[in-house]
Amino acid sequence: MTKKNERKVHLNVFLRATGHHAGAWRHPDSRPDLELDIHYLAYLAQTAERGKLDSVFLADGYAGNGSKLEPFTQLAAIASVTEHIGLIATVGTVYNDPFHVARRFASLDHISGGRAGWNIVTGAGSAAHNFGRDAHPEHSIRYHTGEEFVEVVKQLWDSWEDDALIFDKAGGRLIDSNKVHEIHFKGHTYAVQGPLNIPRPPQGYPVLVQAGSSERGKELAAKTAEVIFTAQQTFDAGKNFYFDVKSRLAKYGRTNDELIILPGLAPIVADTEAEARELETELHSLVDTEQALNALSERFTVNLNNYDLDDRVPLDKAKPSEEFNGIRSRQEVVLDAARRENFTIRELLYRSNGGHGHITFTGSVIQTADFIENWFTNHAADGFNILPQLVPTGLEVFVDKVIPELQNRGIFRTEYEGKTLRESLGLKRIENVRYIQNR
Repeated sequence: MTKKNERKVHLNVFLRATGHHAGAWRHPDSRPDLELDIHYLAYLAQTAERGKLDSVFLADGYAGNGSKLEPFTQLAAIASVTEHIGLIATVGTVYNDPFHVARRFASLDHISGGRAGWNIVTGAGSAAHNFGRDAHPEHSIRYHTGEEFVEVVKQLWDSWEDDALIFDKAGGRLIDSNKVHEIHFKGHTYAVQGPLNIPRPPQGYPVLVQAGSSERGKELAAKTAEVIFTAQQTFDAGKNFYFDVKSRLAKYGRTNDELIILPGLAPIVADTEAEARELETELHSLVDTEQALNALSERFTVNLNNYDLDDRVPLDKAKPSEEFNGIRSRQEVVLDAARRENFTIRELLYRSNGGHGHITFTGSVIQTADFIENWFTNHAADGFNILPQLVPTGLEVFVDKVIPELQNRGIFRTEYEGKTLRESLGLKRIENVRYIQNR
């Protein structure tokens, strides 16, 4: 594992074919026509790997219009043309089955040689209508069921001991059946006999990532997560979140370096700040304002299109977090920013255009590196989940210019530490403690 005096910035890139700005797909440099082209998507992952980033991440959902490839299919293809970069996929617990998820992630980990990661979400958006259900589960129910779901998946991964495959040609035994176990799990929601029908993942478990920042989410992260994707928009908020979550680890017998905190950072980077600002203005001009305000209005009891863009945000009309059945912590982040900075609706729109509630930053290469270094060295983050606002050019600039600057400062790797995602992140391989006594 990485020693304290060798602490380095960790960087994941949230892949999106055209970028994370709402107007990016209309920009001349973006390629929305290649959103289903695996060669283009592989190029983006290879670009991130060229920059020695820890991982790429694909979000997912089960409702709405879209043209994204299914994450497991895409990441398996990317695994075949990359060697080191981690491959993280979002999989929700509401509209899936634990056995399928355990098998798919074990398969991806084997295919990639130990580079898989699971971003665990309980399902912020409803897809009940696509799964023959009457309604989307309420927030507390999603968390309760999700915790049980993850426990089933872990037990299925552990149902094979690491040395269960023996390939005994002379004795005619491929598998030592004494080292493959039924789990006989029976909980409130799931009853699963097991075992899994694929050997244990090379990493023991794929890296476990969590995106929730609510009170319950922070406690669950401290107990089980290894990486947190979070949304903190100010240095003070980031530092407070970092201290809060890290301070909870000891009661679960964990150390600070066993949990990596990566706030989202949506940068627009150019050689000079003026050039970056010019690109930012151009991207804002490409947004369908009415449509964007309709989306923002889901967080309010009124439609923001009925106000003037230069009116102050009607915070008295905001939905309380407990009435918002989406990502509640993200609701709080968006509203806190509007309160703190006394936003007009236009300012809230512009902030939301670029980062979905994450930090947006526009500046030069040096300014971007300064921003990352400040948060990292002052323990407001262990690194960042990078959301380039324009792709491919924004990703290319980050890799070709920001990464070398971070390397020159001695805070980012110049070579990968090993072959697996756990090695890149400085995390231990998960041992099979359930059946270790049988070895």
